[in-house]
Amino acid sequence: MGFVQFRVLGPVCVTTAGGVPLPLGPAKRRSLLAMLLAHPNTPVGVERLTEALWDEEPPKHARTVLQGHVSRLRAVFAQHGAAAHGVELLTQGAAYRLCLPGELVDAHRFEESLRLVRQGSDPAQTVAVLRAALGLWKGPAFAGTVHGAPLEAPAHALEELRLAAVETLARAYGHLGDHGAAASVLHAEAAAHPLREQLVAQLMLALARAGRQADALDRYHRTRKLLADEMGVGPAAVLTDAYRTLLRTDADTHAHAHADARAAAGTVRPAGARQPAVAGPADAPQLLPRRPRGFIARQDELATLDRVTAAAAGPVVTLTGSAGVGKTALAVHWAHRRRADFPGGTLFADLCGFSPTPARDPCAVLREFLLALGVPVERMPGSPAALGARYRELTAGRRLLVLLDNAADSEQIRPLLPGGDECVTLVTSRDRLDGLVATDAARPVAVGALPAADSTALLAAVLGPEAVAAEPEAAARLAGLCDGLPLALRVAAARLATRPHRGLASFAGELADEQHRLDLLKAEDTGVAAALGLSLRQLPEPARRLFHHLGPLTGAALDTGTAAALADCTPSRAAQALDQLAAAQLVVETGPRAYVLHDLVRLYARSLAPDHEPAGLLRLLDHWVQTLLAACAAAEPGGEPCCGPAPGARRSAEIRRFGDRAGALAWYSAERGTLRGAFEAAVAAGLHDRAWRLVLLQWPLIVWQVRDGWVPLLEQGLASAELDGDPAAQSRASALLGWVLSEEGRPEEALARLERAPGLAVLAGDLAGEAVARINLAVALARHGDRERPGGLLAEALALAEREGLTETATLAHQHLAQHLLSVGAADDAAEHAARGLALAAPPLAAPRRVVLRTLHAEALAAVGRTGEAVRHLREAVREARASAYEEGEAAARAALDGLARPDRARGPANGLYVPGSDHRTGRYRGEVTASSASWRSP
Repeated sequence: MGFVQFRVLGPVCVTTAGGVPLPLGPAKRRSLLAMLLAHPNTPVGVERLTEALWDEEPPKHARTVLQGHVSRLRAVFAQHGAAAHGVELLTQGAAYRLCLPGELVDAHRFEESLRLVRQGSDPAQTVAVLRAALGLWKGPAFAGTVHGAPLEAPAHALEELRLAAVETLARAYGHLGDHGAAASVLHAEAAAHPLREQLVAQLMLALARAGRQADALDRYHRTRKLLADEMGVGPAAVLTDAYRTLLRTDADTHAHAHADARAAAGTVRPAGARQPAVAGPADAPQLLPRRPRGFIARQDELATLDRVTAAAAGPVVTLTGSAGVGKTALAVHWAHRRRADFPGGTLFADLCGFSPTPARDPCAVLREFLLALGVPVERMPGSPAALGARYRELTAGRRLLVLLDNAADSEQIRPLLPGGDECVTLVTSRDRLDGLVATDAARPVAVGALPAADSTALLAAVLGPEAVAAEPEAAARLAGLCDGLPLALRVAAARLATRPHRGLASFAGELADEQHRLDLLKAEDTGVAAALGLSLRQLPEPARRLFHHLGPLTGAALDTGTAAALADCTPSRAAQALDQLAAAQLVVETGPRAYVLHDLVRLYARSLAPDHEPAGLLRLLDHWVQTLLAACAAAEPGGEPCCGPAPGARRSAEIRRFGDRAGALAWYSAERGTLRGAFEAAVAAGLHDRAWRLVLLQWPLIVWQVRDGWVPLLEQGLASAELDGDPAAQSRASALLGWVLSEEGRPEEALARLERAPGLAVLAGDLAGEAVARINLAVALARHGDRERPGGLLAEALALAEREGLTETATLAHQHLAQHLLSVGAADDAAEHAARGLALAAPPLAAPRRVVLRTLHAEALAAVGRTGEAVRHLREAVREARASAYEEGEAAARAALDGLARPDRARGPANGLYVPGSDHRTGRYRGEVTASSASWRSP
């Protein structure tokens, strides 16, 4: 096995090969790791991770805290050489992905053992394999994490697998004739799960075969009473069959064969299943379509349907979702599953609300229903009112299911609602049917995209498990490109099934090309584009018009301001149209005035405007630049903007507001992929004056996540600045790129970029850019051992900033001068510059800047023997860092306090007091932590 081992079958932990646990930290960090391990090698969105870490309302700075936990995990992995064994924690847009070989995770090894047993092995080998597999369990799965829904589902799934393994182990012991061992294995689990009837039935038979007939019968009677007392039901067939077996005289022979036959045939009912109800009358209508083939999972939705249909008399339930999400399949599957509960029959009608043919007239549907209910043609009522009255009369006394599929709107449904309290009405529609909720107390059940695992299971159901097992990564990628839409997955599977030579990886590669994805997801008259077109056709004119303007959009998120910019309309009109699109399930409302488009919907919108609407793209890019300027102002309050909108840019009617620094940084992180797409669209359209702005204005996130792969984007941004012929932009891009290269440990490339930046700024007459370029160059030179040039460069930068009244840049120059002077032993001068910088860094400048300056000031004071003042400054730095959720700044200040309290751990060369860069720290304060605090200023 590798150097690190991941355990989730019990308390979540990571151990070395020798079993030594690694320091993971608090429960929230373990919960983050648990979520990533529950979805290995798959991106897990920030929102889902946030939900897992906070079981209640997340705090204001949740995303920043989450990023801090990710950083700590990466540090632990790096410290123990995990990368050498294929373990890597990656950032993918607004998601994180833990890449690792499956065999490093105990849950994976457990499931592999179960697969090995299913492939067929002799009982002795089954016993050996399963005993080792069950030995991996050290307690409930995902223990030691934050309790909440995101981890409950995978924990429950693993627990079900564990119980299934216990039952299989008991059967293997039975085949070996060791019925006592089988009973012993089952006894503890039956005590923990007394209502798991399959397990109790197995225990009864094992006890009888071990010669404990009385104990077996007693177990049955106790379970039967418990079911009646706790749930008000009788025993299921699996339990009553075992009881009858016990009562036969030849229990030792015939019962054994009977039980094994049932197990081999897989006839065990799901937990909670009851004996079928008595069949209805012979004339009960049965209009259901056939059961859908290859139906996958949807356990949560099925459970919700069970609950809401039993919650009130005569319930009306709406299943709503976007085109192709599988609403009809879910409704028909549930209806077949619960068919025995409706002895009065089932009625079904396709209302053609979103179909190529016109929507059906409710009167025509009523006539069909009355015929099915036994009304002869010659006695059919003539008027709509009489049809409805007769229908309600005939359904009032029945326990009847009415399934109304593909409804256009609430008005089409109301005449078809049955009478009486025993009927259940199930409606599917792409519309939200808010009117039906308001007038008839309909219970809405949303149907969303399939999760990744269920998507690949659907592919396996159509293509065969062997095809998916042969290319699991390609299957997962293919499922992601289909947005989890069952329609898209089935079309993709159909194309592959008729072209088996193509292979999943090859087809996934073709689907990755956005230009052709919709064409590939089409099979004869069935396809995603056709289904979306039917939804679009039913929309009111404002919504249709807005949808046609969405083509230039480069990401999934959409708000009213962005929509207004794209459609060149007022925000209020955009809000109205977005609400209509949300009602038709073409966009998903995620918050006030905030929406999301799935990729396939966005590509369909783009296909309606093949040239991507150049004017709309220009309006969108200008809107993004203005939004980025607002985000910069919130992320670095009081700072000087590094650039303004492009000449001739159109002012957007509504710009997103950011409440604070954490909110702005969270937005930057969430929209990183969208902004990258906008930059690429600007470059493709030759709009380089917008392109470089889209890159440079991301500097607060670049500073915060400096080692997160920014170099390619910055190089492309610099190229756009050069093509635009703007030396100021070239200077700023070079300075930012050089600093990032320096942080990545690429000094030669960094200095080559940084040496050019001041001259370009002078050429442009950009004094602010020149000052920052000199600061960046000085910091890089100092980091790489130059003790002469940095002081002069920083003094020149300070003079420029003070001459131009650039408060923030002057603050930054003081900070780095203090740091430089400390490094060369000039502690008195360092203290003066730190104090001057701190005086300038009053609010609204960002709190992390003050934390860094206060820590530097304390270090300088300590170096000249003013320890009491140093301690006071460090305590204030800790307080302010904690208040602003700046974890790295808090850690640096605490480390300095610790150095003062225990001088034996950090003595400087001159007077025995703390000097920055001493061995008690790793050097992160000089470089990465200072930069991460946003104390570096963008060009």
